[in-house]
Amino acid sequence: MATGKINVSVENIFPLIKKFLYSDHEIFLRELVSNGTDATLKLKHLISIGEAKVEYGNPIIEVKVDKEGKKIHIIDQGLGMTADEVEKYINQVAFSGAEEFLDKYKDSAKDSGIIGHFGLGFYSAFMVAEKVEIITKSYKDEPAAHWTCDGSPEFTLEPADKTSRGTEIILHIAEDSLEFLDDSKISGLLNKYNKFMPIPIKFGTRTETLPKPEDAPEDYVNETVEIDNIINNPNPAWTKQPSELTDEDYKNFYRELYPMQFEDPLFHIHLNVDYPFNLTGILYFPKLGSDMQIQKDKIQLYQNQVYVTDNVEGIVPEFLTMLKGVIDSPDIPLNVSRSGLQADGAVKKISNYITRKVADKLKALFNENRADFEAKWNDIKIVLEYGMLSEDKFYEKAGAFVLYPTVDDTYFTLEELKEKLKENQTDKDGKLVVLYAGNKDAQHSYIEAAKDKGYEVLLLDSPIISHLIQKIENDNSGLTFVRVDSDHIDNLIKKEENTISKLSDDEKAVLKTSLEAYIPKAYSVQLEAMDSQAAPFLITQPEFMRRMKEMSQTGGGMFGMGNMPEMYNLVVNTNSDLASSILNTEDKTHQEHLVKQALDLAKLSQNLLKGEALTAFVKRSFEMIK
Repeated sequence: MATGKINVSVENIFPLIKKFLYSDHEIFLRELVSNGTDATLKLKHLISIGEAKVEYGNPIIEVKVDKEGKKIHIIDQGLGMTADEVEKYINQVAFSGAEEFLDKYKDSAKDSGIIGHFGLGFYSAFMVAEKVEIITKSYKDEPAAHWTCDGSPEFTLEPADKTSRGTEIILHIAEDSLEFLDDSKISGLLNKYNKFMPIPIKFGTRTETLPKPEDAPEDYVNETVEIDNIINNPNPAWTKQPSELTDEDYKNFYRELYPMQFEDPLFHIHLNVDYPFNLTGILYFPKLGSDMQIQKDKIQLYQNQVYVTDNVEGIVPEFLTMLKGVIDSPDIPLNVSRSGLQADGAVKKISNYITRKVADKLKALFNENRADFEAKWNDIKIVLEYGMLSEDKFYEKAGAFVLYPTVDDTYFTLEELKEKLKENQTDKDGKLVVLYAGNKDAQHSYIEAAKDKGYEVLLLDSPIISHLIQKIENDNSGLTFVRVDSDHIDNLIKKEENTISKLSDDEKAVLKTSLEAYIPKAYSVQLEAMDSQAAPFLITQPEFMRRMKEMSQTGGGMFGMGNMPEMYNLVVNTNSDLASSILNTEDKTHQEHLVKQALDLAKLSQNLLKGEALTAFVKRSFEMIK
C-alpha cells in the first residue's frame, strides 16, 4: 500500500472548497456523474479509433444511496484508471488549478460552473463527504486500484480486487450533509443537472408488469419484473437534426422541459452551428401577450448535455430571455463574471448568431403563412418590439415581419402602411401622419371620428410603444405617429381648408374668460372652429407630453417626467350650440352648471370621471332632468 500527500500548495484546500462553495454544494453530484460520463465517452472514442481493444457494450452510470452506511456510490463502466493514472490525475492534475481557483474566487465563488473549469470537479465530493474512496479498473490489462482520502492532504493507494472495467466513487457523507442520503433529494438533483446526460443514468429499480400472453389460462397471474430505473433522456431533441423531428416531437420535448406548462408553444427555433463556435439548442415562443413582467430564467444552459444554469443573461440577447428552451455550447466560458461574459468575444458572436437566427425564422414564418403569423402577433409582439429597441441587428431585419395592426384587425408591415396611408393621411406640410389608439374602448369616440374621415387607426397597446414609435420616427423622416385622442381630428392631420368660426374674436375672448373661471387648472382651454355637429367639448392629451411621460415611466425619456401630473387640453367647439349658450347666458349659476356638465361629459368619454366628481355629476344630471 502506498501513502502520500497530495501535491497542493494550499494546505487547507478541502475546508476552503467546502466553505467558499457551500451555497453550491449540491453540484458535487453533477460533477461526479459528469466525470463518469466523460470516462464512458472517452472509452467509446478510443474503441472507435482502434486504441482500445474492448467491447463497448451498453454502459450506464449508476447512483446508489446507502442510508444505513451513510454512503453514496457513483459507478461508471468507462475507461477506468490504473494506479499510476490515479496518482497523476487525482493527486496532481486535479489540483493544478487549486491556487488560481483560490486566488480568483475565494471571495465570490458563486458560479456553479467554476469547480469543473479549474479541474476541481472530483474534489467537489468533499463538500458533502468526510471521506472519499475510488475503486477503479482500467480498460488496459492492469490491476485495479483503491484510493482513499479523508479530506486532508493525506491519501492511501493500494491494489483492489475489482474485476469489471470502470470506476466506483464512494462518498462517506458528513454529518452536516445527511440530507443527501434522501432518495428524493438525489432524484431531484439528477433530474435538475443530469436529465439529458448522453449516457443512461440508473437510480434504483422499478417494478413493471409483463403483458399477459395470448394463450394464458384464465387464472394466470401477471408476472412482474424489476427493471433499471433510468432517470435521464440521453438523446434529447436538441442533439438531433431538424429533419429528424416532427412538430409533435418539438412539442413533446417542450413538455419534457416544462412538465407544469399546459399550453403548447406558438413555434420553435432550432439552433445548430459548428463554426466559428459550437452551439445547439431549441428556443420556444410561448404565449406572452403584452406583459413586460414575464418571468425570465426559463432558458436552460447546458454544456455537452450537462445542466449549468438558467441564467443566460449575456449569452442570449436580453429581449429573447422571455422565451423558453435549451442552449448547449462547450464554447461559453463559465469561469468569468457576468460582466466579463458579456464582453467575451465568443459569447458576443453566440449572442449575435441567436439574434440573426431568430430574425430569419420569424421572416420565414411570416412568408410561409402570413395569416397564421398575424393570428399569433399579439402573443409575440412584446418580444419583437423589445428586440427592435434593444438590438440594432434585430431592428435592421424586423421590417420584413414586424406588424402594425389596426383597430379593425388588419395588419400591415411598415412599408405597406406607408403605401396605404400616403394618399389620405399626408398633411398640408407633406408629413405622413400615422394615427393610433392605445385602448379601443377608452378611445372609442376618437377612433370613430377618425374613421368618419376615412383614416386608418392602428392599435398599439404594448407598454413600450412610446419608445418604439420614437425610434421609428427618428429613422423615417416625414413620418409621425400621433395618438388619436391627442387633439381634435382636424388638427391631427391638418389639411389646407379651415372651418370658419361663428364667433368673432371678441366673443371668443369673452367665452374663454368665462370657461377658465370654472375649468380646473389641469386643463388648458383651446377654442377651435369645428363642424357644428362635432362634440362641443373634447378632452385631449398632448402627444409630446403624454409620450414623454410614458417613456419616463417605462425607462428612458425625459428625467422626472414620469412623476409629473397629467396635463390635458379642453378643446371647445366655437361653432357648437353649447358654446353659444355658455357665451350668451347672463345667469352665472346656470353658466357654471353648463360648463361643469359639459366638462364632466367630456371627462366621462375619456374615462377620467371618478369618485366624488362622478357622484356629483350623477346628482347634478338628475337635478337637470327633473
